[in-house]
Amino acid sequence: MTETTTTDVLHGRYEISADPARLDAARVHHWISTDTYWGVGRPREKQDAAIAGSLNFGAYHRDTGEIAAYARVVTDRATFAWLCDVYVDRPARGTGLGTALVAAALDHMEAYGLRRTLLSTADAHGVYAKLGFTPLENPDKWMALGHQ
Repeated sequence: MTETTTTDVLHGRYEISADPARLDAARVHHWISTDTYWGVGRPREKQDAAIAGSLNFGAYHRDTGEIAAYARVVTDRATFAWLCDVYVDRPARGTGLGTALVAAALDHMEAYGLRRTLLSTADAHGVYAKLGFTPLENPDKWMALGHQ
């Protein structure tokens, strides 16, 4: 499946798509830069660059086409992926949309045969555990450069 096609995943009133043409970058930037603990204050130029260098998944209201949730994946499409910037608009929270969005992204990436998909979250471990994510087996092997 290419990144320009709909993933054909429906979740209630929402359609999940990897089509970059459908993405409302301004709304995604607003969400990330004003309503997340990890991206508050992120400049629009940074968000646009992040979108351009990533696989992007959106969940859209089937009746209006308006974006209701977003997830971004940084990947080489061969061995590794980093799931990040997962956001569900406040009115859509509690519907399972975030779980469905991440599941659709993981299904989409299955064709790549990735060795590892990582994420970092301060508050949604239970959500991701339902999808098979587990804590790092050997966190002492991992290192980071930059702000922590």
